[in-house]
Amino acid sequence: MSCLLKWQARVLDLSKRTHVMGVLNVTPDSFSDGGRYFSLSKAVEHGILMAEQGADIIDVGGESTRPFSGRIPSSEEIERTIPVIESLAALIDIPISIDTTKADVAAEALRAGASIINDISALRQDQAMASIAAEAGVPVILMHMRGSPEDMQANPTYGDVVGEVISFLQERTAFAVSQGIKKELIVIDPGIGFGKTFDHNLTLIRELRAFKRLGQAILLGTSNKSFIGHILKKGPSERLTGSMATVAAGVMNGADIVRVHNVLEAVETTRIIDAVLRGLN
Repeated sequence: MSCLLKWQARVLDLSKRTHVMGVLNVTPDSFSDGGRYFSLSKAVEHGILMAEQGADIIDVGGESTRPFSGRIPSSEEIERTIPVIESLAALIDIPISIDTTKADVAAEALRAGASIINDISALRQDQAMASIAAEAGVPVILMHMRGSPEDMQANPTYGDVVGEVISFLQERTAFAVSQGIKKELIVIDPGIGFGKTFDHNLTLIRELRAFKRLGQAILLGTSNKSFIGHILKKGPSERLTGSMATVAAGVMNGADIVRVHNVLEAVETTRIIDAVLRGLN
């Protein structure tokens, strides 16, 4: 698999340890922390804190993708995210990713200082996204999602969830490469909670190593999601222990990057699991 993400002046060596992506939702309505970091000052403060806690990437998103959420216009997404990215890029020295499906938002974010595109539609929603990413020469995260946030949890069904998600990500990786995106800069994400049932989510985590056959870095995003609440009977703000358990399980099963709301705890969790898997270094 591709263990080295190298672009512009950035290098993330995923062969040495698990990397942690901190979630920075600049929205009033995200399922886990909606509204908490909606103001510019609070968002920037939290981004700095996550960098200090050991985050390797800060993922800035301006549109909620929780189940049954609606879309917002690009102008609103840009208004929410760009000032945060500009401010953080001047204050921290780790990569910033833009969590968006819209090419114009991604382009503005790259100009503001972001250097990774995290597209939950895997380049399907906006036809211009692939060319924006290819021209910029930045890493792209391709996620599997059945349907869209508005309808993805209506009735997700699969004959073979692992096989179908792998096939989808293989096809989207091939498409991205055909559009000029470097294969070694593509990260794949099975899309936990995006068009998946409770059992689908657990199966994908358990069988995550099967995705290694695609030869790409693997990102896993389980933090605070509803399947954890279903097991523990706890709300989104009470799922820290459960989230770290899924981080540990994901890393044990092959995750290279974990996307989390609680960076400090995730850094410590991955450090322990990395020591078990690779030895202390």
